[in-house]
Amino acid sequence: MTRLPRLLILLLALTLLAGCAGRPPVPEGERAAGQWEAQRQRLADLDTWMLVGKVGLRTPEDSTSANLDWSQHPYYYRLLISGPFGSGRSTLEGREGRFSLTTAEGRFEAETPEALMGQQLGWSLPVSALSEWIRGLPAEGSAHRMERDDLGFPRRLEQDGWDIAYRDWTRVEGLWLPRKMVMTYDTLRATLVVTEWRPALDE
Repeated sequence: MTRLPRLLILLLALTLLAGCAGRPPVPEGERAAGQWEAQRQRLADLDTWMLVGKVGLRTPEDSTSANLDWSQHPYYYRLLISGPFGSGRSTLEGREGRFSLTTAEGRFEAETPEALMGQQLGWSLPVSALSEWIRGLPAEGSAHRMERDDLGFPRRLEQDGWDIAYRDWTRVEGLWLPRKMVMTYDTLRATLVVTEWRPALDE
């Protein structure tokens, strides 16, 4: 190889390195454009997780909160609710179309988890859709409208009469997952803050 081609190769390599150095990497822990679309299929495939958090409810008449421990599997879920509006400790379970709620007063069943919570607790969350919304995805089977932020992440989702605002995100196991959501329906406002995400990812 002559001297001229060697010099051209060296100059080309230096140019490429300078170009890379001129684009500082995204700081660890900060979201970047393109990350949401890159992980979208992994999020859609995610069907098993555990999370710990806190949910607050606000109506024109009252405001209260409770702790939430959520275990989700493909054919089974369990939401353990403890605190003021959970009347101590309540466990909501769903398995193959059957739903039950266990409280200090006993064990109850209904055709939907929303009806069950409304009857026994006096308030309800959109449990049937929440497993998708908690991943930043719209629920299947009904129309929706999604707004995205400047990086392409969900900012606001409207579906089934609910307005879901995504306020904060956290990165766990290489996935960006919602850390704070504010959900409103008519005069009900529910704020969900996740303090610990434990997704089970297939390699």
